[in-house]
Amino acid sequence: MANSVSSTAPSSPLPDQTTLEALRAADIDRYLALLLMPRPAQADLAALMLFNAEIAAIRDRIRDPLPGEIRLQWWRDVLSGERAGEAEAHPVASKLMAMIARRGLPLAPLMAMCDARLFDLYDDPMPDRTSYEGYAGETASALLQMSAFLIDAEASADTATASGHAGVAQAVAGHLMMLPLTRARGQVFVPGDLLAATGLDRESFLAGDNEAAVSAAVRAFAGFGRDHLRLARAAISDSPSVVRAAYLPAALVEPVLVRAEKLGSDCLKLAPQPPQWRRQWRLWRAARSGLI
Repeated sequence: MANSVSSTAPSSPLPDQTTLEALRAADIDRYLALLLMPRPAQADLAALMLFNAEIAAIRDRIRDPLPGEIRLQWWRDVLSGERAGEAEAHPVASKLMAMIARRGLPLAPLMAMCDARLFDLYDDPMPDRTSYEGYAGETASALLQMSAFLIDAEASADTATASGHAGVAQAVAGHLMMLPLTRARGQVFVPGDLLAATGLDRESFLAGDNEAAVSAAVRAFAGFGRDHLRLARAAISDSPSVVRAAYLPAALVEPVLVRAEKLGSDCLKLAPQPPQWRRQWRLWRAARSGLI
């Protein structure tokens, strides 16, 4: 399955070593998944994944929101063609724009990804599950859907449901792993309605004093991710086999949810991430089976 690709997809060179090293440094799990995806699409997928890594990491590189907003606006300008010279000199932007031109990747989802990442720059709490699904839909889900497009544009027309649910599940797992970091920043991605159901708000969750309530909130958040993972698996099993490789990164979701449910409030101090060898094994198994 991982070596198949649509015969109608434009061929592109394999990603160069510099690109692979940059992706490995920025996002090792997607790098490992990429190596198991169809080879003719790997360079295009790498360009997309590096763009995602760039905008997702902006909060890590700033102290105040304004520089982050400026950086996201720079990416919007690049996508709209207003900074062609600067884009050509930027290692990620140049590859991204060349890929967009070659493959006809729609710009609207990429612009929406930039808009959604504005939320990361501030410490406003996530209001509720509906808001979270919208955020995840424009970030993780959009990345999966565009990955499916790059593997097989025609078949990806039938993958919106799979991408939507898998992206939410993947975002939940990611935010569970980031809890120690986001807590230190004063950020809360756990939806407010889940916090309220356990008697917490932003401040009491960050304080972590009520361990029983925090554990309940963490497990409720993990359960929210499980619901979407279950729906994603059903949709992926019904999707064209040629595009299932796009969902390999979502194969790493379930072990995170399991660990988070066991750790409970300890997730505020300890990321529920399995060791790398287990993550690699799960990716390999998913690539062989075509399922996550």
